[in-house]
Amino acid sequence: MKRLSTDRLWSMLVLTPSVLLLAVFVYGFILRTGYTSLTDWGNDPAQALSLHPIISFVGFQNYHDLFTSGLNVRFRQDLISTLFFTVFFIAGCLGLGLGLALLLDRNPKAEGLWRTIFLFPMSLSFIVTGTIWRWMLQPQGGLNQLFHLDPAKSEWLTSRASIWGFDWNKIPLLTAAVVALVLLLVAWRAFRDAQRTRMLVSLGCAALLLVWALALGPNVKMLPAPELHGFNIAFIGIIIAAVWQMSGYTMALYLAGLRGIPEEIREAARVDGANEWNTYRLVVFPLLAPITLSAMIILGHISLKIFDLVFAMTGPDNVSTDVPALLMYITSFRQNAFAVGAAIGTVLLLLVAIIIVPYLFSQFRSQESH
Repeated sequence: MKRLSTDRLWSMLVLTPSVLLLAVFVYGFILRTGYTSLTDWGNDPAQALSLHPIISFVGFQNYHDLFTSGLNVRFRQDLISTLFFTVFFIAGCLGLGLGLALLLDRNPKAEGLWRTIFLFPMSLSFIVTGTIWRWMLQPQGGLNQLFHLDPAKSEWLTSRASIWGFDWNKIPLLTAAVVALVLLLVAWRAFRDAQRTRMLVSLGCAALLLVWALALGPNVKMLPAPELHGFNIAFIGIIIAAVWQMSGYTMALYLAGLRGIPEEIREAARVDGANEWNTYRLVVFPLLAPITLSAMIILGHISLKIFDLVFAMTGPDNVSTDVPALLMYITSFRQNAFAVGAAIGTVLLLLVAIIIVPYLFSQFRSQESH
């Protein structure tokens, strides 16, 4: 018992400096940023950088302006662009990474060399990747010369065209529909696991959202006039660069998962009459589901706060490829609107938390159950 107390004391002494630094320089700064976002610091550029600026508490006014003011159209487009980027980035990394892992799982010749080649882009920083692909996607760059494309028509990073446009006023309706769909999926999973209470609660919440969406949703207007947003074509080049760098990471995860599946399980599926496709569809892919979830969490976290890759490829002034993290930098350090920049940063923090916190909660709960 005495030895246990001594070990615990030494553990506390060793961890205390790290905990204090984490509390001050991470959580302390997060709290400070959150408080700053509730003020008007920077609304008056004349005294924003003064030694003793006059700062007033304005509550959630900055957040209200970001989502409903006509002066913040750029933020709303950046938010939509980031969501599109996240979807295509995750899909591209998962698809390409799984494909490469399936190829390497067949033990090709020089497997170690191929694995090194596929993993090499991951060792580069986003700044280096952005610099390489900015040259590749220029009108006279390597990609146009490789595929003999017309430089005058290849606007990889400069196109201002967009597709899949929709009205910002439909955001509450779309959000309600997405949340209702998630709740229905939760209810279906609870039904399969025979969890009656969770199933009924999920179905009830989904029904309330659908009733609201049908009855009141079309009448909710965030702006007095329609405001169209969509997916900017110029992001295609950035997505290609991002997938090129991170697909090796997902390949490594999937390859480890494939190598961890006992061969006896595959042999049992073949004995039961399953062909190669059904073996993967019914046996292998379901066993890779936890790896897919982990990869989606990590990739989603990276994509939501992407900054350096966009900065390196298109710079801070290309509105067509702007993202919230880049806008936060411009707003805070060019316009000295520190409160608005802090509000943008807090919104990004909440988006990342929406992805990370449920995953961590499920991981902790599974560990406790074991």
